[in-house]
This record gives sequence, structure tokens and C-alpha cells, in this order.
Amino acid sequence: MKAKSAVYNVLAILVSALHFIPFYIVVMVALKPKTDMSSRWLPPESIDFGNFTTAISRAKILNAMRDSAIITVIAVLAVAILGAMAAYPLARMKNRFNSLILKLVLGVMMIPPLSMLVPLVTMMSRIGGVSTYWGIISVLVAFQLPLSIFMYANFIEAIPRELDEAASIDGCSKFMIFYRIILPLLKPVTATVIILTGVFIWNDYQFSLYILQSSRLRTVTLAVAAFCGQSSANFGAAAAAALLAVVPVVVVYLALQKYFVKGMIDSAGK
Repeated sequence: MKAKSAVYNVLAILVSALHFIPFYIVVMVALKPKTDMSSRWLPPESIDFGNFTTAISRAKILNAMRDSAIITVIAVLAVAILGAMAAYPLARMKNRFNSLILKLVLGVMMIPPLSMLVPLVTMMSRIGGVSTYWGIISVLVAFQLPLSIFMYANFIEAIPRELDEAASIDGCSKFMIFYRIILPLLKPVTATVIILTGVFIWNDYQFSLYILQSSRLRTVTLAVAAFCGQSSANFGAAAAAALLAVVPVVVVYLALQKYFVKGMIDSAGK
């Protein structure tokens, strides 16, 4: 038994090390001056914060983080609210139509987003959604909403129906039952939805690259990519910008991690 536990511990350490290696390399590259041509695996000969200065001044990473924060917060709120409200009747009212809708939602999740990129950009261009907050937010919400509905629906199915019946007897409407009874119980799955959709939206590159065509509106991924061109690349500044961009995501995850695992388990329980 002790040998088996030791093997599990060794495997856990190896997996953790594999995940830590990219972060370690990014930190080493970000702290090295341009004159340091040593291996990226080696620590810098002298610590230089010039790459962070370049990331802030040239790529305007702080402005990009502001734009990404606005897009992410609004999109995540929309995904969580719309997903919960749509999932409640689908989970509580069992019939063929709702079952078909849930299957359709699951099927939409299987479609590769890039397969719809050309008609999507064409449509957004025609309606004036290119290089606007509402344009990129609506696109991201549309692609993240199916996952939100699926997770909320599975979680709500595990909530006893007796709670709805008791509240209905007390005179609550369907909306009041959802708002006062169901919604407070959705904290674990809501935290999971916030983390999964928030990380995806914050790290989105494919939609931002084509929808946000103006330099006045730029997300963190576009700001980091600006240091890597066809003719030249500043990997030190790109690494510094990436480190600055990852801080908000880590903070949010640490704040919500106690709900994350529970929400994932309960949503997948069905």
C-alpha cells in the first residue's frame, strides 16, 4: 500500500513539473535582457525588468488588459445569467421538445468554432459589429452559452423537485422559485461556469484577431502577439506581457477554486 502511494506521489510530482515547465521558461525569458543569449532553460545572468517596461509602453498591455476585462466581465455575466435562466425550464419541464433542445445544445458544442469563422466575420461586418465591444462580446457569448446551459441543466436536475413544489404551494411564481430557491443553490456550478468561460474569453485569440481589426480596441492576446512578427520577434517582451496578462486569471481562480471542483462533479453527475 505504501509503495502504491509512493508511485502516485511520484506521478503527481512529474505531472506538476510538466505543467510548471512552460511557466518557468516564460519567467526566465521575461527577466533576461536582450543581450543575454543563453539558453531559455538557464536563469538570467542579471535580472532586467526592461521587458516589462517595453510590454507596458509599446504594446500598451495595461490598456489591453482593461479592454479584455470589460469584454470578459460582460460576456461572463451574460453567459452565466442567460445560461441559468435557459437551463431551468429545460431541466424542470421534461418533454420531447425540451429534450430535443438539450440535444441541440450538446450538438452545437461539438461544432468547431473556426468552421464558422468566414460567414461569422462577414455577418458582423455587415451589421457593423467589427472592432466594437458589443460585436466581440456577442460572438463570445454565443459560442460559450451552450456549455453554460449544459452544465446548469445537469446541476439543476440534481436539485430535488420538492423544493419547487413547496415554494409553489406558498404562492411563488416560476420566476420567484428560480430567483429565491434555485439560484442560491447554483453557486458551485456558477463558479465553474465563470472560470471555464472566463479563461476561454480572456485567452481568446481566434475571434479577437478577426473581429477586432482596429488598434484602438485590443485584447491581451493580440497585445502579446504584436511582439511576434514575420521579420522580427521580441520574445522577452512577449513573455513579460504574458506574465502580466495571466495575473487576473490566477487571482479569479484562487478566489473561486473551492467551488470549482464541486461544480464540475455535480454538473457531470448526470
